[in-house]
Amino acid sequence: MLRFKCLAVISLFFAFACDTLPEEEEYPVVNHPNVVLILTDDQGYGDLGIHGNDTIETPVLDNFAKEGVRLDRFFVSPVCAPTRASLLTGRYHLRTGTSWVTGGMEDMQSEEVTLAEMFKQNGYATGCFGKWHNGAHYPRDPLGQGFDEFIGFKAGHWYNYFDTQLEHNQDSIQTKGFITDVLTDYAINFIEENQSQPFFCYIPYNAPHGPFQVPDKYFDKYKAKGLDDKLAAIYGMCENIDDNVGRILQRLDELDINENTIVLFITDNGPNTWRYNGGMRGRKAHVHEGGVRVPSFIQWDSHLPKGRVIDQITAHIDILPTLYELCQLEPIKTQPLDGISLLPLLIGEKDYLDKDRTIFTHQVNGEIKTYPGAVRMPQYRLVMQSENDISLFDMRNDPGETKDLATERKDIVRSLHKDYLRWFSKATSKGVEAPPIPVGYDQAPVVTLPAHEATLSEGLSYKFGPHGWANDWVDQWTDRQDSMYWKLDVVEAGQYKAMLKYTASTEQTGAEMQLTTPNDKVSRKINQPFTPKIISGYDRADRGQESYEQSWGSLVVGSIQLEKGEQRISLKALNIPQQNVGEIKAVVLEKL
Repeated sequence: MLRFKCLAVISLFFAFACDTLPEEEEYPVVNHPNVVLILTDDQGYGDLGIHGNDTIETPVLDNFAKEGVRLDRFFVSPVCAPTRASLLTGRYHLRTGTSWVTGGMEDMQSEEVTLAEMFKQNGYATGCFGKWHNGAHYPRDPLGQGFDEFIGFKAGHWYNYFDTQLEHNQDSIQTKGFITDVLTDYAINFIEENQSQPFFCYIPYNAPHGPFQVPDKYFDKYKAKGLDDKLAAIYGMCENIDDNVGRILQRLDELDINENTIVLFITDNGPNTWRYNGGMRGRKAHVHEGGVRVPSFIQWDSHLPKGRVIDQITAHIDILPTLYELCQLEPIKTQPLDGISLLPLLIGEKDYLDKDRTIFTHQVNGEIKTYPGAVRMPQYRLVMQSENDISLFDMRNDPGETKDLATERKDIVRSLHKDYLRWFSKATSKGVEAPPIPVGYDQAPVVTLPAHEATLSEGLSYKFGPHGWANDWVDQWTDRQDSMYWKLDVVEAGQYKAMLKYTASTEQTGAEMQLTTPNDKVSRKINQPFTPKIISGYDRADRGQESYEQSWGSLVVGSIQLEKGEQRISLKALNIPQQNVGEIKAVVLEKL
């Protein structure tokens, strides 16, 4: 159950807010204010002018920080999906089932209670516009986790930012324009449609994550400053975000609901390249400060103080309990929370947080191991790259983590290391592994089994790299001994139509592909060649191992029986023509 603070604290909050207004005005007590939560992707602490970057131009967010409350030592996870899970649940990501960014390890357990579910059960309209990345399949997708409306994409990244296709609930829609502008349009529409009732609008932008695409006016501006193509694109995307945040704030003001709306701006991890980061050590995917300390600003006109900078350590896990109290919501049953409400800090109780508070960090590189990890206290940070590579830094006197104190302060190392091991054991006590894909829900009659969520035999590989990032596919299938499989959790037994997403040249036609479950199998030859249309030309810089967008052929393999419960469905080639099978993107199952 969410914790209640005493009514005196709530009263103190409103008394403080009232004192900040001119004497002739009366302060309207707001029950259930609206909430707009903006989250950006791979935008580091240093990607804002207010944090000392004299190259980037972000006037809206700089002013937003000055006019609101800045959580200046705010910590998230080293990569995106874990941060999102913690932000939405108030719990450390390992406890939610989310551990990594691909292969199903980004999925959050459907039993988790999210911000959207908390608000929805309190009568709010709920909308999500952008990158979800906490489960592509119902009930772990946005619609299953409390959102009335979803427009965006569910995977870890998207492959095209211009005139792209996005999901609208269970349908696909064609959009026109740059993706950050488009998502903002949809978010503003949601705000306009729900202005007469409380709403929770979650806007998880996918910029400035790669691919590095941005409209000309932003890119040209930073190229003229002498930046290389990649950094010019990144800074251009950040300035475009700034402009779109400005559009949202302006619309709230025009609708005259700004004093009834809490707006938060947060980013999900450190920068995705080596660039200015406020003098901190590390970047995205690192457990050092630069990988996990990010911008965090909260603004509520006429309710929260302007220009307050909070130096106490805070984290993504604190957002849910904080919003619960700020919005004076009725309690709902949740999983046990790890975060704490920051309301006392917001209203000026500088000594509210315990001096011994610890914040834990963990990073996965495709496999669940104890390390890398870190423990953050107000003064010290313990960084553990492995059991034998442990460092200690005094963050008050050495914020750049240049002097390792592990040898001279072994007592602190032992104590924090012990705390970390205890935390990690508890956080993973229920197991952390990629869950089976749910199939058979009436709310999701069509389920796509993407290649990047499959387990590949040793002879198969992904086209763009070994990790199998979101949207990747299998190619160079040359051996009949190879196969790929998906773990399923079938909630309703029955016949399912199976369709293959593929490409094949004329020389590659003739491959017979077989789908097998424990109780059935079906096969069909790929007799029709399909040459994909590759959508490219928007990139400003090399996108590395992230896939581009292309079209896919569809082949109905047949009808296959799925029994209720957990099982595997495997794909193999019964015969292979002279070259190879071609490219395999996904298997699609539709309940008949």
